[in-house]
Amino acid sequence: MKMKRFSASEMRHAMQQVSDELGPDALILSSRKTDDGVEIIAAVDYEEELRGATATAPVSADARPSATAPKPVTQHPAPASSSAPVQPPVDSQVVSGMQEEIRALRAMLEVPLAQLGWDAMRRREPVRAAVIERLDRMQLHPVIANRIADRVSAIDDTEAGWQQALAELEHLLPIAGDDLMEDGGVVALVGPTGVGKTTTIAKIAARFALRHGRRHVALVTMDHYRIGAHEQLRTYGKLLGVPVHIAGDEEELRVILNQMDDRKLVLIDTAGTSQRDSDLLDKFAMLNAGGTVIRRYLVLAANGHLSVNDDVLQAFSALHPDKCILTKVDEATSLGGVLSVLIKHGLPLVYTGDGQRVPDDFHPARARQLTAHALLLAERGAKAQSDEAWLHALSKVEAATHVHAHA
Repeated sequence: MKMKRFSASEMRHAMQQVSDELGPDALILSSRKTDDGVEIIAAVDYEEELRGATATAPVSADARPSATAPKPVTQHPAPASSSAPVQPPVDSQVVSGMQEEIRALRAMLEVPLAQLGWDAMRRREPVRAAVIERLDRMQLHPVIANRIADRVSAIDDTEAGWQQALAELEHLLPIAGDDLMEDGGVVALVGPTGVGKTTTIAKIAARFALRHGRRHVALVTMDHYRIGAHEQLRTYGKLLGVPVHIAGDEEELRVILNQMDDRKLVLIDTAGTSQRDSDLLDKFAMLNAGGTVIRRYLVLAANGHLSVNDDVLQAFSALHPDKCILTKVDEATSLGGVLSVLIKHGLPLVYTGDGQRVPDDFHPARARQLTAHALLLAERGAKAQSDEAWLHALSKVEAATHVHAHA
């Protein structure tokens, strides 16, 4: 084990010294403030020493035989009566346990170190630190949060910096206009199971029918996997007074689209497909019906986890979706994750859905409204955590009072 003490005027400089001299795997044993700045004690070679206990000691360069030297004579093991010391076998489970404890100790010590670095940034760049903290509460991805903070770091006032940060977030969101409600066309909604594609189709059809008349709308279902999928769309079709067709393959879809050529809007409901399905492209091959341009709108659920939505966008990008519709906004406890994914992939968002009412809970996407709602959810989450902390503290007081009363 190699230990060394490092001193510098700032934590950043001290950490750089540790990295330069001991490498990135150095373990911080302690850190403290001094009159001249900060002092860190760091060490390396913990795990290397443990691994060395189970390995044969390396032969020095001087002891290695040269290319011209005669081959060494094979040495036989010494008899049991030999006076040579015998090394006891090393228990691999003990070594593994010690390694695990060292890793846990390292993780425990890295937390206060990270806090020291965060405190240093608060002192040096208070506006930047405040912006990152608030964006983190919105559960925005750290890469996006830091990009926004970089753009407002020159602002001195915290509140002014935060307002500019929100404006930057609005600017980053890939919001686009859409001519679907005016010009119609042939549109297929694609996406994983359970994101609300069928309900969204009903909302679009109802809006279009109210504006242009029901005779200009037709619905098609390609969902052959979900039980009751046809019936659900047929029910919506009866309520709206528009025809519903079932396409079993590419040829049937081509025939239906030719028959519906006089309709201004044809909406295609596809089967929900997992983003991890290796046959994803084959399942949507029907959308390549020759002679008809079929636009693809990816439906994404706002209440999905960031990593899940990221996988969905990554997988469905193979279908080259034109635009995106965000559903279940009313069910989300946070919007930072899904907004981060939309920014990362740059797929234009055109509509949002926030309920089951047809067609009321369906709106054109607006960057300012989404940002404001994301902030509102973050504030609700912070209040809920604060209330939970209060209840926990009060329960402790009540328990202590109960014990004291019966003492």
